[in-house]
Amino acid sequence: MHFTIQREALLKPLQLVAGVVERRQTLPVLSNVLLVVEGQQLSLTGTDLEVELVGRVQLEEPAEQGEITVPARKLMDICKSLPNDALIDIKVDEQKLVVKAGRSRFTLSTLPANDFPTVEEGPGSLTCSLSQSKLRRLIERTSFAMAQQDVRYYLNGMLLEVSAGVIRAVATDGHRLAMCSMQADIGQTDRHQVIVPRKGILELARLLTEPDGNVSIVLGQHHIRATTGEFTFTSKLVDGKFPDYERVLPKGGDKTVLGDRQALREAFSRTAILSNEKYRGIRLQLAAGQLKIQANNPEQEEAEEEVGVDYDGGSLEIGFNVSYLLDVLGVMTTEQVRLILSDSNSSALVQESDNDDSAYVVMPMRL
Repeated sequence: MHFTIQREALLKPLQLVAGVVERRQTLPVLSNVLLVVEGQQLSLTGTDLEVELVGRVQLEEPAEQGEITVPARKLMDICKSLPNDALIDIKVDEQKLVVKAGRSRFTLSTLPANDFPTVEEGPGSLTCSLSQSKLRRLIERTSFAMAQQDVRYYLNGMLLEVSAGVIRAVATDGHRLAMCSMQADIGQTDRHQVIVPRKGILELARLLTEPDGNVSIVLGQHHIRATTGEFTFTSKLVDGKFPDYERVLPKGGDKTVLGDRQALREAFSRTAILSNEKYRGIRLQLAAGQLKIQANNPEQEEAEEEVGVDYDGGSLEIGFNVSYLLDVLGVMTTEQVRLILSDSNSSALVQESDNDDSAYVVMPMRL
């Protein structure tokens, strides 16, 4: 194997692929990246057995075919440290990878390509294509609500649901739920649900960098695969049953509050400073035309804010984890937001005022 490549052309895919590779590996080959030269194309593959990422680069110069695996981090650090306009010459010589650029020369250890595990190809049961900006929006709108290391392992990921003309993402950690739906050109009539693990979702979001580009998605029995012009991303699915999110959505809330998103966000942020560091609880007191926000902590410190809102229902007092409210307001983009409440023991439904594609449920706290 022998090829030359511009530093920039190699560094971009190498950084993304190395992001998948775990630092602490039980199998030495898993901390390596697989390099394959076929024709005029170089492909780089990284995997941690859960998630696999393949980046592809077209080579400008004629190249010698071959395949080998080398330490991902070291190769990436070498590329990063070279000058921006460097031309890198890479070849395999007696089971070592020799990297040359200008007056620099590096020799890296290798492992045979045959040792490199590939994520098994299962039969794909559903294929659809959508714009990268749509998929990215779905993920950005919901991924903050995924659980982290919950014993209910099916919550440590995101539900992707595909049905006729709609793709929906849902994430919950048991205390709050985020849901976003998008129109998509899908001919599927029955509902198809998969749970993509947390790491897979976060890696996938990093790849969706071309808003105008498309991404092709294949949902199989055990894997999801997403392909763009430059990347093929594969992730195992979480085997489990996701909670019925439709049952979680509060129905029949009779108290609707309309408020300025930025004003609420700033008031919540300020109040949060004096909330209990562990539980992050704040108290909302609603009265006609105004919302009072209060927080206190074990040191007997108190914060209070008043925000003018559009509300003409009865008075209500309810507690929430302020971090959950701030997370929701942080991903919204409209000026006005809508809070729908029923009583102090029921979840709140938060939405953008003029846009129903996203819905957020936050459970109340007893204070």
